Amino acid sequence: MASNGIGPEIIEFSPDLETKKKKGVHRPIYAEVFTKEVNQGDAVKVIHLMVNPFSGKKQGEKIAKQAKQVFEQQSIEVEMHLSTFSGELIELAAGLTTNDSDVVAVVGGDGSLSEVITGLMQAKSQCRVGLIPAGTGNSMANDLKIKHTDEAISRIIAGNYQWLDLAKVDMVAGLPGNENGELTRYSANLVTWGLGVDSTIKAEGMRWMGPMRYDVGILMAIMANNRRHATLTIDGHTFEDDFTLFLIQNSQTGGSLLPLAPGASLDDGMMDIGILKKMKRGQILKAFGQLKKEGRHVFHPMVDYYRFKTLEISTPKPTAINVDGENIGSTPLKMAVMPSALKIIR
Repeated sequence: MASNGIGPEIIEFSPDLETKKKKGVHRPIYAEVFTKEVNQGDAVKVIHLMVNPFSGKKQGEKIAKQAKQVFEQQSIEVEMHLSTFSGELIELAAGLTTNDSDVVAVVGGDGSLSEVITGLMQAKSQCRVGLIPAGTGNSMANDLKIKHTDEAISRIIAGNYQWLDLAKVDMVAGLPGNENGELTRYSANLVTWGLGVDSTIKAEGMRWMGPMRYDVGILMAIMANNRRHATLTIDGHTFEDDFTLFLIQNSQTGGSLLPLAPGASLDDGMMDIGILKKMKRGQILKAFGQLKKEGRHVFHPMVDYYRFKTLEISTPKPTAINVDGENIGSTPLKMAVMPSALKIIR
């Protein structure tokens, strides 16, 4: 893998020697999801419920109505907004009239949260954002340790928050072959390129399988083993080679709650990238097996992890980009970390 200069910040993982070896290695020691203290929020008087009724097993609207009833019992004013098509939550969130003391509560999964955050960033809103998980992946809810609907509702009523880093992601709109201008999204979770996008594209055709579709999609992508050439620039340091996969993470978990980035923190002012170099099928299967064993893939000899503030990907021809679980763009891509950009209910 050709590089210019000394290189960006490398993440060195330490094994947790108190764990049993699996796939030949110990579990890595995980970073703290948050590095800073929780902030006490103002009393919540108004909640804007942003609902994806199609999320998960189409339970979004039902969960939202349950939450609305509880909020109103606490004398909180509730405005409910339901999306009718993919991407509409961006428009709905951007059009909200909010005060800084309001809470925008997302009922949906990682993709719904991403849309709402993008809309709020477009509107330069400073209100708090809460999450009531109703998707299939729910990786951000996992990092926030939200285990069920009642817990999410209680946290929103309490109104306490932590600052969350975001990444501004600029790319070409549309997947390869259907490119349509430029697109900017604000990611709180993850961005993937390569095999990871192949797997989610395949998984989209198997939504009826629920979360299991992510595993099946990954196995199908591994068997296809499409390699791509890319120029990757991390904080000004450039690598050019054939690669298998880029895992670009703010959160620790991804689809199927896989521990994609054990070293990531949501508020450290940086993002992590896992680079899977050019691999054969057997090497990918081994790395994937280690990944499913509590993130042991970080010790695979063909996997490198770095932290960054800016990142670029360019390719000889457009290749697909997945942002927060949604296949929405193509290369070239530029990312810039925005430290402490959003108040997330904790």
